[in-house]
Amino acid sequence: MLLIMYLTFLIILISNIMMFLSIILSKKSFSDREKCSPFECGFDPKSSARIPFSLHFFLITVIFLIFDVEIALIFPIINLFKLTNFLIWFKISFFFIIILLLGLYHEWNQNMLNWIN
Repeated sequence: MLLIMYLTFLIILISNIMMFLSIILSKKSFSDREKCSPFECGFDPKSSARIPFSLHFFLITVIFLIFDVEIALIFPIINLFKLTNFLIWFKISFFFIIILLLGLYHEWNQNMLNWIN
């Protein structure tokens, strides 16, 4: 037990010494400041964060995320086919696909799928 406590203390001490040495020995310069600034699609990170952006671009992003999650939900349905009989699998799959198609129809009616405005 004493050996484990000693080794744990030694590991923590060595890791702290290594982190302290890396902080001391690292070379910081003014030109590194630009490298450390975030790159956000050409936006200036030092300007106001409340600038207007395209709502259409935001809606397309949300649609992409929704369909991405839906694809991830379709994969377990394939494994469900092996575990259940065909009728239960068909009902679940049909219900899920109908929900997807209704969502797609709603987006189409709201003109969210038009790429050119």
